[in-house]
Amino acid sequence: MKTIENKTFDELSIGDTATMTRALTRDDAEMFAVLSSDYNPTHLDDEWASRLLKSQKISGHGMWGGSLFSALLGNELPGPGSVYKKQDLVFHRAVELGDTLTLTLTLKEKDAATQHLVFTCEALNQKGELVIEGTAEVLAPTEKVTFDASALPEVHLRHRHHVFENLIAKVKETPSVKVAVCHPCDEVSLGGAVEAARLGMIEPVLVGPSDKIKATAEQYGYDISGYEIVDVEHSHGAAETSVALCRSGVCEALMKGSLHTDELMHEVARRDTGLRTGRRISHIFVMDVPTYPKPLYITDAAINIYPTLEDKVDIAQNCIDLVQVMGVEKPLVAILSAVETVYPKIQSTLDAAALCKMADRGQITGAILDGPLAFDNAISAEAARIKKISSPVAGQADILLVPDLEAGNMLAKQLSYLAEADAAGIVLGARVPIILTSRADSAKARLASCAVAALYAQARRTGQKKLMTGKGA
Repeated sequence: MKTIENKTFDELSIGDTATMTRALTRDDAEMFAVLSSDYNPTHLDDEWASRLLKSQKISGHGMWGGSLFSALLGNELPGPGSVYKKQDLVFHRAVELGDTLTLTLTLKEKDAATQHLVFTCEALNQKGELVIEGTAEVLAPTEKVTFDASALPEVHLRHRHHVFENLIAKVKETPSVKVAVCHPCDEVSLGGAVEAARLGMIEPVLVGPSDKIKATAEQYGYDISGYEIVDVEHSHGAAETSVALCRSGVCEALMKGSLHTDELMHEVARRDTGLRTGRRISHIFVMDVPTYPKPLYITDAAINIYPTLEDKVDIAQNCIDLVQVMGVEKPLVAILSAVETVYPKIQSTLDAAALCKMADRGQITGAILDGPLAFDNAISAEAARIKKISSPVAGQADILLVPDLEAGNMLAKQLSYLAEADAAGIVLGARVPIILTSRADSAKARLASCAVAALYAQARRTGQKKLMTGKGA
């Protein structure tokens, strides 16, 4: 471990020097932007640097270089216990991405009466050109110390892709979708519908006991005066009426309120009056994972507990249809298992092999499927390379088709709570998209779920894409 030792006033002599060398990396520039709140695009984006500075590379913040003098003063000369009093700097040229600075401090003046020290500061780049010069004034340490420097914490930049923000912005530019909001009798469910309506994404039809809906709105300050309310006494009746509104074509989507999911889905799945089609109904998580370069779709993690091979065909096709509506022309589908080889004792590997062959024969369309794939080589190109897996899907999957509900639910929640992912959810395979929100969902996730359903409903309405609702359609 590195030892740091300071120098008190009496130990210092005119002409003492300290030097450090540091190269500017993209992470340095981005981290400094975050810490300083200086988001000047010339420090972060090559295109803007070229446009505004006529430079082929981003330039570092001027004070990134200046801060390195602070590091030298605090760590080396005089070291711990120094008190920064004044700094004058002149910046002669920019520090571009990849440049290496050599910084030197030289003690110029000592004032015995005040214990003040004045240092000259100089920074040269790898070409020997003067980049920064100036002076620094510090108060010398009063106590001699030597200690082992604690290791700094490891810092990783997390780049959010603004998937949900972009979705919400996109939907706001399109005609709203009429949505049956079933039993919105608590703050979360009513508030989500009202906010989505305020942003122009949906036109809500509030279905449930009108007195409870109005009381909830009054309690939490929601203005629902402009929305239609269909008065139904109980949650079961609200589910039945909401489904009927969607079945008749009055509403183009269904949104779960404060009733239990099973109660709503029971009405959706009824053969005579529900919203069933020739497809198996399935749930899809749309996830914005900070450590993954694109949206990740996980299915099915909420409806089908132990899906059969036949069920998985529909589960896959539902998700493929959605991802195409979201703008991915040929989604990459990774069929997950514990291993990446077919193993007769693990049913999910057999299902994966069969699904891939079914896709080859045109029984699943619109995507490239591969499996079985373990989670690591489905999302990590490096893991796939190490295991010598040659696949157009490995390392860059759009869709993760999980073996069963337990695996999918745990995977989605691990990403949410350990990788800080945002998750929106939608149910497909019915006559209309169904928005299943949770009380634990963030406001942004609830809005994103509305946005996904609205985009899907709009695609059906405009004929943007032929969305199949039956076998062989």
